[in-house]
Amino acid sequence: MLSLKDLKKLDRDDVLDLIGLETRRSTAETALPALGIFAAGVLVGVGVGLLLADKPGQQLRGDLRQRIQGGQDKLATAINTARGTETQQGAGSTVPPGQRTT
Repeated sequence: MLSLKDLKKLDRDDVLDLIGLETRRSTAETALPALGIFAAGVLVGVGVGLLLADKPGQQLRGDLRQRIQGGQDKLATAINTARGTETQQGAGSTVPPGQRTT
């Protein structure tokens, strides 16, 4: 049995443990460790990817830049084609996309 001195030293978690309960964890206490582990995994993945890259950094950045630019060009072409189709179907006009008519 616990003496009065022992009872004074107990905190809330100790009392709950004696009766078989525990405090509820907040969302932050659950989510933050998971986010930390995820971020560490991302960093490790990026590091391994860079270590295993078959091109030097400057060449790799140049290739990425070209691919991104090519994707932007394809997207702009697709948008202009779609706008051109809408313009031709809508009013029968041949005004280039992006230009206003008065």
